[in-house]
Amino acid sequence: MAEAEEKESLSNEESTDESEEDDSEEEPKLKYERLSNGVTDILQKDVASCMTVHEKFLALGTHYGKVYLLDVQGNITQRFDISPVKINQISLDESGEHMGVCSEDGKVQVFGLYTGEEFHETFDCPIKIVAVHPQFVRSHCKQFVTGGNKLFLYEKTWMNRWKPSVLHEGEGSIRDVKWRGNLIAWANNMGVKILDVIAKQRITNVPRDDINLRPDMYPCSLCWKDNLTLIIGWGNSVKICAVKERHASEIRDLPSRYVEIVSQFNTEFYISGIAPLCDQLVILSYVKEISEKTETECCARPRLDIIQPFPESCEEISSDALTVRRFQENECRDYSLEYSEGESLFYIISPRDVVVAKERDQDDHIDWLLEKKKYEDALLAAEISQKTIKKHKIQDIGLAYINHLIEIGDYDLAARKCQKILGKNTELWEFEVHRFKEIGQLKAISCYLPRRDSVLKPFVYEMVLHEFLESDYEGFATLIKEWPGNLYNNATIVQAVVDHLKKDPQNKTLLKTLAELYTYDQRYGKALEIYLTLRHKDVFQLIHKHNLFSSIRDKIVLLMEFDSEKAVDMFLDNEDKISIDKVVEELKNRPELQHVYLHKLFKRDHHKGQKYHEKQISLYAEYDRPNLLPFLRDSTHCPLEKALEICQQRNFVEETVYLLSRMGNSRSALKMIMEELYDVDKAIEFAKEQDDAELWEDLILYSIDKPPFITGLLNNIGTHVDPILLIHRIKEGMEIPNLRDSLVKILQDYNLQILLREGCKKILVADSLSLLKKMHRTQMKGVLVDEESICEICLSPILPTDASKSFSITVFHCRHMFHKECFPEPSTESSVHFCTICSAKHRGPGSAILEMKK
Repeated sequence: MAEAEEKESLSNEESTDESEEDDSEEEPKLKYERLSNGVTDILQKDVASCMTVHEKFLALGTHYGKVYLLDVQGNITQRFDISPVKINQISLDESGEHMGVCSEDGKVQVFGLYTGEEFHETFDCPIKIVAVHPQFVRSHCKQFVTGGNKLFLYEKTWMNRWKPSVLHEGEGSIRDVKWRGNLIAWANNMGVKILDVIAKQRITNVPRDDINLRPDMYPCSLCWKDNLTLIIGWGNSVKICAVKERHASEIRDLPSRYVEIVSQFNTEFYISGIAPLCDQLVILSYVKEISEKTETECCARPRLDIIQPFPESCEEISSDALTVRRFQENECRDYSLEYSEGESLFYIISPRDVVVAKERDQDDHIDWLLEKKKYEDALLAAEISQKTIKKHKIQDIGLAYINHLIEIGDYDLAARKCQKILGKNTELWEFEVHRFKEIGQLKAISCYLPRRDSVLKPFVYEMVLHEFLESDYEGFATLIKEWPGNLYNNATIVQAVVDHLKKDPQNKTLLKTLAELYTYDQRYGKALEIYLTLRHKDVFQLIHKHNLFSSIRDKIVLLMEFDSEKAVDMFLDNEDKISIDKVVEELKNRPELQHVYLHKLFKRDHHKGQKYHEKQISLYAEYDRPNLLPFLRDSTHCPLEKALEICQQRNFVEETVYLLSRMGNSRSALKMIMEELYDVDKAIEFAKEQDDAELWEDLILYSIDKPPFITGLLNNIGTHVDPILLIHRIKEGMEIPNLRDSLVKILQDYNLQILLREGCKKILVADSLSLLKKMHRTQMKGVLVDEESICEICLSPILPTDASKSFSITVFHCRHMFHKECFPEPSTESSVHFCTICSAKHRGPGSAILEMKK
C-alpha cells in the first residue's frame, strides 16, 4: 500500500476504520487506508464507476470513460480513453495481459495491454457487462462474453474473425457477469444463471428473492470463491452455491453438473459487494438511517462486515462503519467490492473514494493492544512473533510498559519488569535507576539490579545502599548479604556504616553488616571480633572458611561461651593449629568449659589427653557425675588412689565400689555394697563378676541373718555355689519370704544343669564318633606315588630307575615320602613312626604310615 508519508489521514470525517463503538474492547479484524497518490488526482476531476483487481495492478474505470492502470500504491501507470461516457465493467484475464471494457454508450473493447487492440464493437444499447476468458492469453481460449439484454459469447475463429453466439436472452438487462474456469455466472432481472462453457449447457437458475427491489438500484453481486463455489449477494440475501458433478445414472437428458445451495441467509442491510475470506465472507453493506435533524431517511456510512456463514444462518464476526468521501450522496449501486485473492486485500469503491481493507497482522494487533494499554499482552505477542513483526521492537514495548506502570504507581511491578525488559543494556538500567530515584522508589528496583552479567557502575549500587542505610537497616543488611562485594566501593560503604554506628553503637543489624563488609574486604580479624561480640552463628564458618585459627588463640573462652559444642568440635578437628595444651590452659579459669572440652577429647581418643585424666576425675565429680564411672572404667591412665580418695570424700558409692574391686579389695567393695547400698542383687552380680569362692562365703555370712538377702541368694547362686552350703546355715525357725518358690527354682536350675550336661555329652560323643570315622576314611585312602615323587631326605626320586630291583619306601598321610634306608629308626621309647617334617614329637596327621615293598 501507499507509504506512510503519502497516506491521507483517516481521522475525523475521512476515517475509514472508525468503529460504531469507539470504546469497544473487541479488536477489529481488518485495517483500512485510503488509496491515494494518482487516485486522489483522478477523483478530484472525475468519478469512479468500477474497478477490477489483478495481483500485479489495478484497473479503475470512471464516469468520463477513462480506464486507468494503477500500481498497488495508487500511482497511475497507464491511461486509456475508451468512451466519453461511464465505464460499466472492466475484465482482466489471469495473466493480466488482456483487458475487456464496456461502457454506457454501448462500446465494448477487448485488447491486449502489450499487443494492441483485439476487438472493438459498438452496440445499440448500454452494455453493463464484459468478461474475458481467464486463459485468454492462450490461442484456443480467445473468448469473451458481453451484452445488454442478450448474453453473447464471442469466439475467435481460425481466420482471426470474431464469431458471436447468443447464450441467453429474454429476461431483461444483464447487470453482472463473472467467469471462473469453465463456468460463467451472470445476473439479469430474473435471477442468476450458471453456464458450462465446455458443454455449452446452462446448469442452473437461481431466482432472486426480493422482486420488489429495482435491479438497477440494488444490483446483484457475484463472486467465485473457487472454481466450483459461487457466492451471490442480492438485496439483503446471501447464497453460497456449490457446483457438483451429477452421477452418471442420473444424467439422462440433464446437464452433467448441478448446483446445490449450501448456505442461505439474510443480512440486516442491502448488499453492495461480497468477497470470500478463508471460510468467512466479507460483505459491503449499504445503510440507511433516520436523520436526527430532519427525521427523514438518509444515506449512512457503508459497513464492511465479516460474516461466518452457516447452512441457514450466519454469525457476525466484526463490523466496521466506513467514512468515505461524500457518502451521504451515494446509493447502493454506487458501491462495489473487489478483492485480491493472493493477499487478502479488499477494495471498497465509491464514486469519490477508494479504500483498501486488509487483514490485520501482528504489528497491528500489537498496536491495538498498546492503544488499549494492554502492555503485558502486547509484550507477550511481540515475544511470540519477534521474527515476523516489522514495526515494533520488544524493548520499545517493554519500556512503554514500564512507563505505564510508573504512571499508575505500580512501582514494584515496574521494577520487576525492568529485569526482563532491560536485560543487559547498562545504559537503560542506569537511566531507569535514576528515574526511580527521582520518584523516591529506589527500594523497589534494588532487588532486581544486575549482579553478575553486565553489572552497572559502582556509584549506582552505592546510591541504592545509601538510600537503604538512611531509612531501612534490615533492607541494607539484606542487600549487603545478597550483592557480591565487587559491585560497589567497599571502603565507602564501610565508612558510611561506621558513621551510622557512632549514632547507634549497639545496633546489631549494622554491626552484623559491618562484619560482612570486613569479610568482603578480607579484614577477617575485625569481622571475627564483631561476630564474637554479637555471638553470631556464622563465626565458626568464618574461621573455617578463612583459616583464622591464629586469630582465635586468645578467644577460646569466648567461643566456648558462645557455643561450646561447635567450639570443641572445631578445636579437636584442628589440633595441629590449636593444641590441646593451649585450649586447656586458656580454660583453666573456667573448669566447667574445661570439662566439656576434655570430655569430648576423651570420647574421641582415650589416650590423647592422658596427662589430664587425673584432673578429669575432679571435673567429672563436680560437673558430670553420670559420666564419672564410665570414665573410670575406660581410662587406663587415671591414678586409682586419687580417684578413690575423691569418690570417698564425696561418698560416691558405686564409683568407690568399682575402684575398690579394681584395686583388688573385693571384700571391702562387697561390704560397701551390702552396707551402703543394701542391694543384694548388686552384691550377687558383683560376686559373679569376681568369681571368687571366698567372696561368696563372705556374702553368705553377711546375708545369713537377713531373710530378704537369703531369698535373693537362693534365687541366684544356684549356678555358682552349691545351695546346700547356704541352706545348712539357715537358722531353724527363721522365716524367709518366698522360700518355697526359691527352693523350687533351685531344683529347676539343678535339673536344667543336669539336662544341659547330658545334652552336651551326647553332642560331644556324636561329634567325636563322626570325626573318628572321618579320620579313618581319610587314612584308608591310597597315596599316589609316581616318577616325580622324591624322598624328603635324600631328595632323589622315590622310585628306582630299574623297576626290576626290589625297594622299600615309607609314605605318610601328609604326602611326605622317604626311602626305607633314609628314614631314621624309631626311638626305643616308642615304635611308632612320625613324619620328621610335619611332626617330630606329637602324634598328628602324618603319624600313620604306609609301607611299600617290592
